Amino acid sequence: MTRINLTVDGSRVSDEVEPRMLLVQYLRERLGKTGTVIGCDTSNCGACTVHLDGVSVKSCNVLAVQADGGEVTTIEGLAQDGELHQVQKSFRECHGLQCGFCTPGMIMQSVDLLNTNPNPSEQEIRVGLEGNLCRCTGYHNIVRSVQHAAAATGGAQ
Repeated sequence: MTRINLTVDGSRVSDEVEPRMLLVQYLRERLGKTGTVIGCDTSNCGACTVHLDGVSVKSCNVLAVQADGGEVTTIEGLAQDGELHQVQKSFRECHGLQCGFCTPGMIMQSVDLLNTNPNPSEQEIRVGLEGNLCRCTGYHNIVRSVQHAAAATGGAQ
């Protein structure tokens, strides 16, 4: 067992984990952060995307011990003081979700995209989200959602 210390959604956590435990398993099984979805276990779909030290990562491709000392934000931690993040609001308003399975990962990747490029073109959004798959083929409304979020924030994420 290995001791890890990290911050998850603003709360400090200290825990003993098996060195081979994936971050997605730790978040879901130990911390109950079930909004982080296990989609493929191969880092192909992006449903498990979270932010590690402010950058999006596929948590099925990161060991929990690699997050030691870091700050993790999950979809549950994106809203602040009961208020949805603008990207979450935009996905709701623009119907950027269908079955909802990919939505947490899409939102987390979209937030990261807008943090690095506050006013992306449609093509830049599509490229920025290409590591996240939607099996319901809802990409048109997902792109619209990201455009809406960018316009609503004036580029400030």
